[in-house]
Amino acid sequence: MKKVHSVLWKEGKYFVAKALEVEVTSQGINEKEALGNLKEALELYFEDQTIIELAPVNKPRLQDISIQINA
Repeated sequence: MKKVHSVLWKEGKYFVAKALEVEVTSQGINEKEALGNLKEALELYFEDQTIIELAPVNKPRLQDISIQINA
């Protein structure tokens, strides 16, 4: 069993769940469904892999930054 960190947010009427160690994202109509869908997506993503490599993520923090966008 592997432990994967995720981040969850609301986007419109859906909740989005994103894994931090790999580029896998899912959504659902509530937090529980979004996380359940992410778990299923991760299991399918790793299904045929014999070696599973996860990027190390230690104590993730949500941090806001400001950027300049020239349009």
